[in-house]
Order: sequence, then structure tokens, then C-alpha cells
Amino acid sequence: MRCVFRRTPTRISIWLFSTLVIAGVCSAQTEREKVDKDAKKDTNLVSAGPRTGDTDTTYRIGVEDELQISVWKEPELSTQAVVRPDGKITFPLLNDVTVTGLTADELQRELAQKLKPFVNEPQVTVTIRAIRSRKVYLVGQVARQGSYPLNASKTVLELIADAGGLNAFAKSGGIYVLRTVDGNKVRLPFNYKKALAGKSENLNLMPGDVVVVP
Repeated sequence: MRCVFRRTPTRISIWLFSTLVIAGVCSAQTEREKVDKDAKKDTNLVSAGPRTGDTDTTYRIGVEDELQISVWKEPELSTQAVVRPDGKITFPLLNDVTVTGLTADELQRELAQKLKPFVNEPQVTVTIRAIRSRKVYLVGQVARQGSYPLNASKTVLELIADAGGLNAFAKSGGIYVLRTVDGNKVRLPFNYKKALAGKSENLNLMPGDVVVVP
């Protein structure tokens, strides 16, 4: 006798239900693995990515920056100073002190150390009153060429506006930014009209950038 296996409605329902459950588990597991992978990637990006945006504790003093230096209970030692082109300031009792490249915290500690022969347990506070060392430069066919302070975020369009706009003979399609990257000069093209219309990137400037308007 030949046995024939027939799928009854009940067996078919059980088989379909089992298949859907297995598929759902596999799909959920795959989605969970994807989420875990993306989360791991995001964590790596956050931990390894560069820090952006200087703060009072990370900004390094540069030439022409204006400093306020106070020594607790020693008003005659408190002073304001502008960093000279040689990177130094003149400070009471200490004469010339090199300050460029230091953060405010580092300069506080250095001054406190140098003042120990003259002051009992000196407590020094350094405040950066004005940042003038961060500059960008604009040359070519604009109303006002020269150097401009970069104390906050600024774009090429904003810089050109600060300079009074383009001259009548400016080649707006040939503007470019010269930027130093790893010791090499990199040329970044900039399309003025497209950026003005929001159809092209309006480049954010970095300290030392030179914007050339042919």
C-alpha cells in the first residue's frame, strides 16, 4: 500500500506560523546587528574625530592677542598686555615672557612658578580679552583688501560683504581660497554667484586662509 502524506489545513497553518516566526527572528537579529554596528561606528567617530571649536581652555595665545593678567592680593602685578610680534609680553618683576602657543591655563601656571621667588604662594589668573591673532586675508578685486579678524565662524560670502563687496571687474567665477593643509598650500575653488544663490557651498574660513578675487 502506498502512503500519501497530505497537509491538512491545521498542519499548513502550523507550518506557515513557524515559517513567519523564524523569518521574524532572523529579520530582528539582522536589524539588531546592523544597529549595533552603526552604533559602534558612531562611537568610533566621536572618540576618534577631531575636536572643533576652540574654548577658553584650548585656545592657544597668538601674536596681537590682548591679555588680562591678575595676581591675587598683588594689584601692582596685575596688568593688561598685548602680545608682541616676537611672541612675548612684558610683565612686572619678570621682564619679557614668551606666551605664544600657550593656553591661558598653561600661562597661569608658568607665571605662578616664575613669581614664587617674589610672591608667597602666587595665584595668577589669565584672561584673553581680545583674540586678534586669528586672521584671514582678502586680496584682489574687492572694495577693501587686507586682513580681517576671525573671532567666530565666518564664510567667504560674509568676508566679501565685510570688505564692501566685489569690484566691477571682479571675476566672480574664478574666486578661490588658499589654505595651508599639512604644510602644503591647497587651492579651494569658490563660485560666488552659485553660493549667493544657495546652489554651491559657502566655504567656512579657517585662520590663515587667503581669499583671492581675480
